[in-house]
Amino acid sequence: MYLELALFKSPAHPPEVLAVSLLELTSSMFTRSTNISRRFFRLSCSPSRFNVISNTALKRKPHFLRAASATFNHSSCLYSVLHSSICHPFCTPPFVLSSRPYSHPPSSMDLKTVLEVLEQLAPLSLAESWDNVGLLVEPSKQRPVKTILLTNDLTADVMDEAEGMTCDLIISYHPPLFRPFKRLIQKDWKQQLAIRAIESGVAVFSPHTSWDSVKGGLNDWLIEGVGSGQVLVLSQALCSAHKKHRLEFTARNEEELNNIVKDMRKTENSETFQYNILRTEQEAQHVILNCPSSELTSAVQAISGNATASQTLTITQVQQPPLLGCGQGRHAVLDEPISIAVALQRMKKHLGLPHLRLALGNQKTLDSVVKSVAVCAGSGASVLQGVKADLYITGEMSHHEVLDAVSKGTSVILSEHSNSERGFLTVFKERLSAHLPDSVTVIISQKDKDPLQVM
Repeated sequence: MYLELALFKSPAHPPEVLAVSLLELTSSMFTRSTNISRRFFRLSCSPSRFNVISNTALKRKPHFLRAASATFNHSSCLYSVLHSSICHPFCTPPFVLSSRPYSHPPSSMDLKTVLEVLEQLAPLSLAESWDNVGLLVEPSKQRPVKTILLTNDLTADVMDEAEGMTCDLIISYHPPLFRPFKRLIQKDWKQQLAIRAIESGVAVFSPHTSWDSVKGGLNDWLIEGVGSGQVLVLSQALCSAHKKHRLEFTARNEEELNNIVKDMRKTENSETFQYNILRTEQEAQHVILNCPSSELTSAVQAISGNATASQTLTITQVQQPPLLGCGQGRHAVLDEPISIAVALQRMKKHLGLPHLRLALGNQKTLDSVVKSVAVCAGSGASVLQGVKADLYITGEMSHHEVLDAVSKGTSVILSEHSNSERGFLTVFKERLSAHLPDSVTVIISQKDKDPLQVM
């Protein structure tokens, strides 16, 4: 069995740092270590020592390396394991076990592989339930992805740009296809874009609110423009694992319970039922059962066959655990309070804009102190509503939403909708490029812009 690590340079910690850390293991753990190149190391080890070595790599701090992979082969069988954290998708796992040997980076990538990278950077499960994210247009003829165009909005001008560079994939932050179509015709401009993408063989992908929610994503980038501070999520994201229900009921004796359990085991997924038994003095057995929501009907049917159990049955949905650092909007208590005027200038620089709209809070001036800030990219009124902060920063709010904030003493900075988002494309370009081979070019659209201009 061998374990092969692909290490990438870091200014502070070169690849040799991790290699030396692994070699700190006793020599009995592996038969030899080969430095294939300055970046790739192969360790040959026994099956019993594989987990010890891989766990040692996992314990290395994330900044020791940008990305890495490992493969192992035993008895002609390939195994694959993925180690990652949805709470920290922008912190690449210390290493990834894969069924594909990475002795050198791939020369090209297919669409499926690129989509897997995008999912790793910002899981689509973090998107809001109302959103339309993911792959929106898929070419009928697959071809290697060589050119990716990043844009905030897919417009006719951006499509011209994409076709001119023979683009293979457009990543449009806002989904160009949002509401269902009953027909594809030339009358509607969004349908025209979909038709052009199909005819040109260009795939279209939209991340939208998954970028907003993910830790280290768009909203974290937006609030960084004001200054450092203690940042909290305004609308916490929850784990996307399958929802579960808890069923509680009472069986008169052990025989009745065994019959109920027997009926449950007749289902195809009987192993998904987990239950605990609490015995009472009268030999009655109070049961607490957990099951996936998809199996709820089967469980209730099995319980309903018993009169005592069905009469005592209660059902509650199990709350999913929060994904720390993920969710919509951000709130920060600044390390160093600043004036509204300073906050305004910082956001102009951060967003790359010469002008911003400002509504001063009641009894506030440009010299008023800002200790806390709440942000939400795009149209953030619904997320910011009711949040206590000295300053709101978002793309757009309605006239009356601004008045509500101002009346409570909160000042508001508006940049126009997409101007609060577009600057993140530069950040994401670097993150995406780090996960792609040199043969794939990532380009930020030059035609993309907010439709509203301050003249």
